[in-house]
Amino acid sequence: MNAFSTRYDQALQFAAHAHRQQFRKGTHIPYIAHVVHVSVILLRHGFDEDVAIAGLLHDVVEDCDVPLAQLEAQFGTDVARLVDAVSEIKHTGGAARSWEERKAEKIAHLHQGGPRVAALKAADALHNVHSIIADMALIGPEVWRRFKRGPEPTLWYYRAILAGVQAHLGSHPIAAELATAVDELEHTIERYNAPA
Repeated sequence: MNAFSTRYDQALQFAAHAHRQQFRKGTHIPYIAHVVHVSVILLRHGFDEDVAIAGLLHDVVEDCDVPLAQLEAQFGTDVARLVDAVSEIKHTGGAARSWEERKAEKIAHLHQGGPRVAALKAADALHNVHSIIADMALIGPEVWRRFKRGPEPTLWYYRAILAGVQAHLGSHPIAAELATAVDELEHTIERYNAPA
């Protein structure tokens, strides 16, 4: 893609509108920053426009209650399929599902998806891991108050994502970049857990 297409611009506007009242956990950073980073990571690694558009839209079904059918109507079946593959179902029959159940299902979907789903999940995880590392540098272990689980379960989750990404993408540069980031997260956690 040499320039942003009209579809990409429309997806960016759609995401900005859908996330307009949301912020990154425990910050004043508008949530749209995350999905733009995810999309840019995918573009930087040469993935096609539908994957980059899915990067912009990957949280609108899960976090903004946008119907998947609406994404399909506006951005096509391929984009909708990619977004669906990385979206969590947070409630069943009105009851909240556990963090462990939701994450295990996400990992299963990653393994069942193809390389493009793996790329989308890698970009999402990559930005999230870098954000955690940066926040730990700023505020230390207090960052874990923002999350449902502490550092060890979070690290387990990102290691599981990395394994799924590597299963589909092997040594692709996005997988290598994620591996480096997850290792850095582990070392950062170890530094804060080390006795003084």
